[in-house]
Amino acid sequence: MSALSQYIDRFVPGGLLAHLSTVAGFVLAFFLIARLMSERRAPANTFAWLLVIVFIPWLGVPLYLFFGGRKLRRLARDKKALLPILPPICVSETHQIFAPVARTVSGAGGYEPVGGNRVTFLLTGEDDFAELERQILGAKRSIHITTFILSRDATGRRIVELLAQRAREGVKVRLLLDALGCFVSSRGFVDPIRKAGGEVGRFMPVMPFTSRGSANLRCHRKMAIFDGCRAMVGGRNIAREYMGAEPNPKRWRDFGALIEGPGAVVLGEVFIADWCFAVGKPPEAVRLDAQAGGAPIVGACELQVVASGPDVPGDPLYEGIVAMIQQAEHDLWVVTPYFIPDEVLLRSMIVRARAGCNVTLVVPLKSNHPVTDFARRNFTRELMKAGGKVLHYEPGMLHAKAIVIDDRVAMFGSPNFDLRSLFVNFEVGVLLYSREDVDGVRRWIDSVVASCVPPVLRKRHLLTSVAEDLCRLLAPIL
Repeated sequence: MSALSQYIDRFVPGGLLAHLSTVAGFVLAFFLIARLMSERRAPANTFAWLLVIVFIPWLGVPLYLFFGGRKLRRLARDKKALLPILPPICVSETHQIFAPVARTVSGAGGYEPVGGNRVTFLLTGEDDFAELERQILGAKRSIHITTFILSRDATGRRIVELLAQRAREGVKVRLLLDALGCFVSSRGFVDPIRKAGGEVGRFMPVMPFTSRGSANLRCHRKMAIFDGCRAMVGGRNIAREYMGAEPNPKRWRDFGALIEGPGAVVLGEVFIADWCFAVGKPPEAVRLDAQAGGAPIVGACELQVVASGPDVPGDPLYEGIVAMIQQAEHDLWVVTPYFIPDEVLLRSMIVRARAGCNVTLVVPLKSNHPVTDFARRNFTRELMKAGGKVLHYEPGMLHAKAIVIDDRVAMFGSPNFDLRSLFVNFEVGVLLYSREDVDGVRRWIDSVVASCVPPVLRKRHLLTSVAEDLCRLLAPIL
């Protein structure tokens, strides 16, 4: 027994020590609740955390300290200085934008729409992988890639080999990996890139903790920018579940695109801000590599990049989605792997369904996170009662994220339709306003729907009802 333990046993009665521990716990919980109430969160999210902190303090307090952070004022302030500096050649008037959505996004802190782009959709993991290889081999000045997951499988090894090869050939290679998602692949696995002269950054390491909430604030963005004027963006990580050289029957269904033109420069600026924050370097040298030639006008697509996360003062992604739903007149399509909306999003979808709009939600029959499948039941049941349609993708995991309203606006990118993506993670989405591109996303959704089945409605037993209600109550912190 240590001297400290002997001192406590001798001079501090056990009852008093227990009492002091209880008081300290309640004081800490009080300050955490005050902090929670001062943060700009969705009401359901705040209520869920309150329940856990008040009724299970021994679990809720450490969970909130570990996972509770949402907006980081210092991070927002530091990254605010890294606003996009677009070359003059990027200026292109936009005529097809749907003003209610575009203005909502830009007013909430998002970027302005840009024209002059060309968009090529990447509909399969084989197409995405082939395009990624082609762009890496064709880059002349710079390759900037950020991903949430880099797997140590054949897909990941091939990309690491190609990046190391290009780095040896003099191309400036920067690979930004989320420190948690790439926990097992962000060190020795990518050493070939470092040894070849490339750079690898780790976004917000969780050990040691860099700041309050750093374990929870993950970079979920998936982007690859080449020479500053071509960018790949979507929902796919660099792993065999998402992409690969050969077809794989177990591969997840996903969606992405290659963007050429001014929109790629905006996506490149999102990467530059993330990179400079992660590695602690000024952006000037990175911009010099990436924007040496600017981005010429290459097409007629008008789009708007939406970056969202703890570094953005507002919530442009969330408010943009709310605006899309509320502006839908005839058709609203939502494709997502996980459906855990807040009250505003769910109520907006219900109102549109009751108003006669064809509201259709497409989710996987079984996702890779069974708890979220269970949590979504309450939400989907309410939507169907209001006249909305829910479809289950049957062949396998559906990991794509897309929203289309009427024939006017489409959105795709990295964010899921859940509160973690909309309020906690660093995410990036792309709004498409050109009719041809919106129609392209809608045709892809039609191809997904062809493999969907309606949900099987089963009678709810008492335990199932209680479990579903509990999941709905705690859904905002799942």
